[in-house]
Amino acid sequence: MPHNPHATFTVDSAVELAVVERSGFVESRHIGSAVVLAADGSVVTELGDITTPIYARSTLKPLQALAAMQSGVPLRGAQVALACASHVGSLDHMDVVEGMLKAAGVSEDQLQCPDAWPHDETARDWLVRSGRGKSKLAYNCSGKHAAFLWACTENGWDTHSYLEPNHPLQQRIRSVIEEYAGEPIAHLGIDGCGAPVAAISLLGLARAFSRLAKAPGDKNASARAATIATSMLDYPWAVQGRGEANTIVMDELEVIAKIGAEGVLAMATAQGVSVAVKMLDGNLRATSLVGLTLLAAAGAVDIPGVSSVLEKVVEPVLGGGRPVGKIRLGPAVSALLD
Repeated sequence: MPHNPHATFTVDSAVELAVVERSGFVESRHIGSAVVLAADGSVVTELGDITTPIYARSTLKPLQALAAMQSGVPLRGAQVALACASHVGSLDHMDVVEGMLKAAGVSEDQLQCPDAWPHDETARDWLVRSGRGKSKLAYNCSGKHAAFLWACTENGWDTHSYLEPNHPLQQRIRSVIEEYAGEPIAHLGIDGCGAPVAAISLLGLARAFSRLAKAPGDKNASARAATIATSMLDYPWAVQGRGEANTIVMDELEVIAKIGAEGVLAMATAQGVSVAVKMLDGNLRATSLVGLTLLAAAGAVDIPGVSSVLEKVVEPVLGGGRPVGKIRLGPAVSALLD
């Protein structure tokens, strides 16, 4: 049956990647697809449908940041990581984004991402006490939008239409995504932050992360791609937030990790072994468990290190404040560890 060009893969072509067990009873099942690629791009593990497009959501932020840098934006240090971030809106996050806006010569109100309260409680309290209320700086995509505006001021592009698909920056972003994914974008929609969002396959997403992660060790790779990969690992707090899953993975395992809304996760080692996961129910809670286990099963990361990280990033199943179950691997994933 031909693929519906306006839909992702179906339950029938997916596998059970994880289950939620409470008091010995399987309460929920996470169905999805996943792929692991070797450094040479060959498929190591294929679970479910890995060729039908998905909206890759915020996993594409490193590629969007790369396009901004290719457009002349002189991002440095934590600014690079913030351009790739889905951050919690801490004071440190907002401070870096403010610095980016200042360097670009634009103001906060020119950001076209929504206003938001920070997920970070300290930052939220500060905004309340200072009488500022919700802030665009606190929105998880503010670093990406700041880089977009900066690209506009560097090139004399219109700053009011920077999210329009035909804007020069968005056209460059599409070219970068297709180059790194090694496939054409199947569909273009609007992301939660208002920016264009591309639909590509899990295979293409894993391919893009492999190429990005290998860049620092490849003299023929893009120097800007190398800077992005290095900066994500040097400033992991900036990519999500202290104590958050992606930040812990990057800090402790030196694996580039990036979540996307609706159950998407992409990760890659410095050697270029990559994994891409999509949960069909859109829930992220089992993605780190599945993704890291698949990397471990492929021999890309050591199992003791992964076990230590998973204890910190996988949500406990609680009853009355105490553990009464766990999120565990589906049979298709756990079988790979045997």
